[in-house]
Amino acid sequence: MPRIILLGTLDTKRAEVLYLYNQLRQNATRFSMPLEIILIDCGRQAVTDDAITINHTDLLTKYAPGDSTSLLSLPRGQVIEFLISCVTRCVTELLQTMEIHGIIGTGGSGGTSLISAVMRTAAPIGLPKLIVSTIASGNTGPVVGECDITLMYSVVDIAGTNQLLREVLENAAGAIFGMASTYQYRLGQNRTRSAQDSRPEEKKTRVGITMFGVTTPCVDRVRRHLEDIYFVEVYVFHATGHGGKAMERLVEEGHLDAILDITTTEICDLIAGGTMSCEISRLETTLRCGIPNIISVGATDMVNFGPVDRVPHQYGNRKLLVHNPNVTLMRTSAAECRKVGDFILDKLDRFAQDRSIVEVWLPRGGVSSIGTAGSAFAEADVDAALADTLRSGLKDSQVRVVSDERDINDDGFALDIADQLMALVVKRSGNFTAH
Repeated sequence: MPRIILLGTLDTKRAEVLYLYNQLRQNATRFSMPLEIILIDCGRQAVTDDAITINHTDLLTKYAPGDSTSLLSLPRGQVIEFLISCVTRCVTELLQTMEIHGIIGTGGSGGTSLISAVMRTAAPIGLPKLIVSTIASGNTGPVVGECDITLMYSVVDIAGTNQLLREVLENAAGAIFGMASTYQYRLGQNRTRSAQDSRPEEKKTRVGITMFGVTTPCVDRVRRHLEDIYFVEVYVFHATGHGGKAMERLVEEGHLDAILDITTTEICDLIAGGTMSCEISRLETTLRCGIPNIISVGATDMVNFGPVDRVPHQYGNRKLLVHNPNVTLMRTSAAECRKVGDFILDKLDRFAQDRSIVEVWLPRGGVSSIGTAGSAFAEADVDAALADTLRSGLKDSQVRVVSDERDINDDGFALDIADQLMALVVKRSGNFTAH
């Protein structure tokens, strides 16, 4: 039977959480399907109800990282951080000891912060996760992060069960019930196939690639080449800040075997304060895990901001390009490009575990579709500041640097970088047969 974890702060959202609980039970009855609901009370104060599986007292007694006697005296922000730690430990243990098929929760800004943090930290990508939230139509980047969390906007505040909120919660219950049932079925099918097939299935090499709109021609050509010639399974990540983080999380979880980090534009946003910034730890995971890794400099000729009237005041005299009504691109400067180079060099120096399977490729003809000769962001001398920083910094290192006169979207460049990645895969594994 499906097994779903339900998270909620029952001291403040008791009626709403219990309504969601009862809707889940009704779905199970309606479809004649047994259902187990593990309701975890994530609230600040203890609440008593027969529906609760893990109550507030048990949560703190078993999973608190330290003394919880003064919980009520702590500021609200510290309470949420404390409860995140408790619930994360609890959910992690549940996932390790039993098969869970979905996680759902509901809350306002505080509850959403708590529930989403637990989902991001404890639950693997692929496990259904859904939050009914009052902030689901706002800036959801910090809520979702790099994970596959589904958000449903509550429309009204989660404060009393009026007709509209009841309808939203009913929809949410139906959604997680369907997702959990599908997830359970898929797990069962995978087990059946494994049991019936005595021959081990040929494992595809899984390659992660970073992409932006201005590097799409390169990535599309690489993807087709890897799939058609090498029978590789390709995962493309949109380099929006969360995309790079998602890729590196999958590397850490063992779901990717090699990386073609073609588009490292997220570093530009980190340095210049753009809206698609990576975290300071970008590049570290893949280098530390020691898998084949080619780093290029795709779209490092730009920083991303919102609408043109929201570009920071200090950049008013810079070269700007309106990409669409919601995205304005700013041409990087030579100084910023040198900082990007220093960032990459620092990561290679401190985290590269096997430098023989790490390479840096520099397309000197342009790093994006708007950075080639005659295009809006064509500034060869500025691009050279980045390329020269990397070449000089990696001189006499074990990291191979490939300086190529073609632009990043050149068909030949795409084919060559794809073939070289697979050569590094062979170097690491010792064998590979292209189709």
